Amino acid sequence: MPEYRRILLDGAVVEVVREGDELLAGDGRLVKADEARHLPPVVPSKIVAVHLNHRSRVEEFGIDLAPTPTYFHKPTSSLNSHKGAIVRPEGCKWLNYEGEVAIVIGRTARNISPARAGDHIAGYTVANDYGLHDFRDTDAGSMLRVKGSDTLCPLGPGLVTDWDFHGKYLRTYVNGEVVQDGSTDEMEWDMHYLVADIARTITLYPGDVLLSGTPANSRPVRPGDVVEVEVEGLGRLTNHIVTGPTPVRDDVGAQPTESEEVLSTALGGDWEFRGIRPPRRG
Repeated sequence: MPEYRRILLDGAVVEVVREGDELLAGDGRLVKADEARHLPPVVPSKIVAVHLNHRSRVEEFGIDLAPTPTYFHKPTSSLNSHKGAIVRPEGCKWLNYEGEVAIVIGRTARNISPARAGDHIAGYTVANDYGLHDFRDTDAGSMLRVKGSDTLCPLGPGLVTDWDFHGKYLRTYVNGEVVQDGSTDEMEWDMHYLVADIARTITLYPGDVLLSGTPANSRPVRPGDVVEVEVEGLGRLTNHIVTGPTPVRDDVGAQPTESEEVLSTALGGDWEFRGIRPPRRG
């Protein structure tokens, strides 16, 4: 399966093709993949994410899945890359990983059927849909700051074409330990359905990204942690968590909170009613 990446090479943005452990540029230059400075593999005009899709995640929260998917938007300013730093703002504590598969549009899509959606998909990449849950109860359901803050949408390492999304494992690791272990087969709505659903009213352009949902066990991480998301056939996306250099301004807007909603979401359910104490986080 061909894999395409975007890297910064000698000060220029260059598209490369992965050949084993090396990346080949169009002019013949070769770069070791582990030494390359990666960029997001695509430049989308929009990033759309589904709220709940994996059955294990729905069961974890003990809720009924809606009959049709619902979505939220992540601004393109949240984009990040393989090996990029994920910034947890000073004064915030509840930053969660969410390993996912990202769908990348290849042809303009508008008012298409699920049966035709595959013709409009360029390929797939790995994503981590980080959530800054300190703002969970202040954005009236939009999750703009929760999911859209800077650095919270790493993609990569590359765009893989001709990938069959059926029966593929998805695993997230924190400091080498498996913390999420799911499969694309537990998705209620597959990749083609999601593309066709959004494209009913929103035109999708080449490069646009749809995030397809995360399995159970999204939990908080803290500065110093290394988080990796591995999807079978797509590779492994690696990022590390850092603390922002300044606190969130307190002279405007809602401030980070630790409400019941914040804690129950960050810790995977209504911990207070399950007799589970929230862990101490730095």
